[in-house]
Amino acid sequence: MDQTVIIIYVLLAAFVFITTCNATTYTVGDTSGWDISTNLDAWTNDKKFTVGDVLVFQYSSSHSVSEVNQENFNNCNTSNPLKTYANGNSTVSLTKAGGRYFVCGNKLHCFGGMKLQVHVDDNRTYSPAAAPKAVAGSFSQVHGESLPRPSSKSNNVHNSAGHVNCASDNIANLIALIVFWFTISVYVANLI
Repeated sequence: MDQTVIIIYVLLAAFVFITTCNATTYTVGDTSGWDISTNLDAWTNDKKFTVGDVLVFQYSSSHSVSEVNQENFNNCNTSNPLKTYANGNSTVSLTKAGGRYFVCGNKLHCFGGMKLQVHVDDNRTYSPAAAPKAVAGSFSQVHGESLPRPSSKSNNVHNSAGHVNCASDNIANLIALIVFWFTISVYVANLI
C-alpha cells in the first residue's frame, strides 16, 4: 500500500514538472513590430494566447500603445485608455482570460489598422513568462528614427511563433522534485 502511494506521488510530481512550462513571449508584428504597415489581424491568425503569455510591443517614437476596452477599440477612441505605453519597447503580461484590446495612441493610425485584439484563454497550470531582457547593440533606421531591431534566436529575440520561457521554471521544478524525492526517501527509510 505504501509503495503505491509513493508511486502515485512520484507520477504527480513528474506531471507537474512537465506541464508547468507553457508561457510564451510574442513580439507583436514580428520583425515589422508595432507599426501602421504591419497586418496585425494576419499576425494573430496562427496564435493561441493563454494566461501567463507576454506581448512585446516594439515601435518608434511616432507611435504608442494604449490598452482600451472593446468599445473604444471598435471606435478607435484613444481618449480614455486603461493603460498607455510610450517607451518604444513595452511588455504586457496576459494575466487573465478574456479579450484584450490595444490601439496606437495616434487615432489616425488606429483607423489605419494599427490596433490589436487578442483573446486570452484560461490556463490553470500556467507559469508566467519572464519579462524579456533589453538587448544592447543593434538598431535599425525606421522612418528616420532609431528603433530597437527585433531580436533573433541568437540574441534572445522572440518571433511570432513565440518563445517558451521554461528554463527558470524547470530549474525550480527540478529543485522541488529533488526535495520531494529526498522527503520520500527519508519517509521510506523510517518505515524500514
